Amino acid sequence: MGAAPYARLAPALQRLHRLRGRHVLHGEVATEAPVSALAALLAHALGSPRAAASGTIRFELAVDDGGEKWTRHFPGRTMASRLQEVDGELVERLGAARLAFTLEEAGGCLVMRLRALRFFGIPCPACLRPRIVAEETGEQGADGVARLHFRVEAHVPGIGQVVGYRGHLRVPDEAAEAASPRG
Repeated sequence: MGAAPYARLAPALQRLHRLRGRHVLHGEVATEAPVSALAALLAHALGSPRAAASGTIRFELAVDDGGEKWTRHFPGRTMASRLQEVDGELVERLGAARLAFTLEEAGGCLVMRLRALRFFGIPCPACLRPRIVAEETGEQGADGVARLHFRVEAHVPGIGQVVGYRGHLRVPDEAAEAASPRG
């Protein structure tokens, strides 16, 4: 992404993406069910939520020199992925998929744009590539708590929505983070 665009991100986003080591964050989430049986089969292959639900989310972040592991504990479903930078792109391994994203800043928000996809190791032609919305925004709440808001959707041509969830995570302030045990 580069230093200048990163500096324009909302402070809550910068704080989250500076974390190193192991962390557990909590928040609220709403998931949407895949729109068809085929969409549900794809969601299963990705490990993503397959039912509409609202509730708490526990987000486990493990950052090391090789990248990041994100484990999202949704109501009734856990989804894990591994992210790393490869040749200037963010590559996410999610179930049977390997997604390559470019990162952009837009009005203080982080936007992930899908550039390439491999499913079970097979490159996905551009005409079949899903339309993905993956955005993060941030705010300092009236209660003084920083929140990272996220929205993720994946729509596959001819199949419809496979993945859909949105919500927020409470991001610890840096003073509290430095004082607390990691884990």
